[in-house]
Amino acid sequence: MTDQAILGASLFLLIAFGVERACRRWGVPSVLVLVVIGLIARPLLDFIDLHLTWAGRLVPIIGTIGLVLIVLEAALDIELRRDRLRLIGTTLFLATAGFVVCVMVFAMAAHLLLDLGPVQAVLLATPFAVISSAVAIPSSAFLPRQEREFIVYETSMSDIIGVLVFFSLLGSDGSVQGALVTLLGGGVLSLLLSILCAVALMLVLLRVEGHIRFVPLLAGLFFLYSTGKLLHLSPLIMVLILGLLLNKPSLVTRFRPFQHWVGKDYAATLSELKTLVVELTFVVRGFFFVLLGYWTDLSDLVSPWAWLVAAFALAVIFGSRFALLRLMRMDPAAAGVLGWIAPRGLITVLLFIHAREAFVLPGFLNGAVILVVLASSALILVARFSFGKQEKIEPD
Repeated sequence: MTDQAILGASLFLLIAFGVERACRRWGVPSVLVLVVIGLIARPLLDFIDLHLTWAGRLVPIIGTIGLVLIVLEAALDIELRRDRLRLIGTTLFLATAGFVVCVMVFAMAAHLLLDLGPVQAVLLATPFAVISSAVAIPSSAFLPRQEREFIVYETSMSDIIGVLVFFSLLGSDGSVQGALVTLLGGGVLSLLLSILCAVALMLVLLRVEGHIRFVPLLAGLFFLYSTGKLLHLSPLIMVLILGLLLNKPSLVTRFRPFQHWVGKDYAATLSELKTLVVELTFVVRGFFFVLLGYWTDLSDLVSPWAWLVAAFALAVIFGSRFALLRLMRMDPAAAGVLGWIAPRGLITVLLFIHAREAFVLPGFLNGAVILVVLASSALILVARFSFGKQEKIEPD
C-alpha cells in the first residue's frame, strides 16, 4: 500500500507539472484542466471500485495551506516604495468596492430567495464576492509588470477583506450589531498582532544560522495562522505583512537594535525562500484543484438551478467590475483586459465550505460554486485574447 501511494503521488505531480507547462504555453488557466481531471477521475475510479473517501476531508486542509503560500508568494513579489502608494490606494478601493457591491447584491438575493437572515445571507454572499489570488496571480503572468502588480495587490486585498468579514460574521452572535463590533475589533486586533508576529518571524529568519532556516519560518507562520483562525482574527494580514517585510527588510532594520541584522548573503537567502515557496505552492495548488474536482458530485453540476445561480453570479461579478473600472477612469485598453480577470477559486471554495457547515444550504449551490469557479477562470482567456489584439495593433 505504501509503494502504491508513493507511486500515485509521484505520478500525480508529474501530470500536474505537465499540465502547468502546457497551460502556460497555450494560455489556458491550469485550474480548468486540473478540476476537469478531478471530475473525470471520480467516475473512472468508481468504475474500478476505488473510492478516495478521504478527499472531502483533505480539500479544506490543503486549500488553507495553499491560500497561505499563495498570499506569501504574492507579497514576496511586491516592492514597497513611495511610488507604489497610488497603486495601493487604487487597488484597495477597487477590491473594497467590488466586494461590497457583490456582497450587497448576493446577500439580498439570498435573503429573498432562500429566506436567510441578514448575517447568514452575507456569510453566503462573501465567498462569491472574493477574487481568488490562487487563480488570478498565476494566470496574470502574460501581463506587463504594471498590470500584474495591479492584480497582485487587488487580489491579495480582496482575499484579506473577504476572510476578515467572513470570520468576523461567523464568530459573532448572529446579530448585525454583534457582527459589526466583532469586525471592527477583530480588524484592529488582527492588524496589530499581525505586525508583531510578522516582525518576529522575519527576525527569526535573519538570525537563524545553518542549513535549516525555512522550515522553522514556515512552521511558525502556519502555527500563527491557525492560532489566528481559532481566535476568529484575520491572519492573512500577517502573511501579507511578513512577505512585504522580507522583500524590504529596511522597514525593520532602520531601527537601531536591528540595523546590523541583515548580512551580505540575505539576497541569496531571500531568493532561495522565494524558490521554495513557488515550488510548494505549485504542489499544493495542483493537489487542491484535482481533489476539488474529484470531491464534486457531478449531479450537482447538471442542476438547472445551479446554472441559473452561476449565470446570475457571473453577471453581477463582471458587470460590477467593468462599471467600477469605468468609474475609476482607467485606461480603456487596460480596463478591457483587467475587467475579465476576476476569478473565483480556492478562497471561494474554502469560505463556502465553512458557510455550509454553519447552516443548511440547498445542494444545488455546491454545483453553482464549481460552475462559477470554472467559468470565471475560463473568462481569463478573454483577457488574454484582448491583450494579444492590443499587442498586434500597437506597432502600427
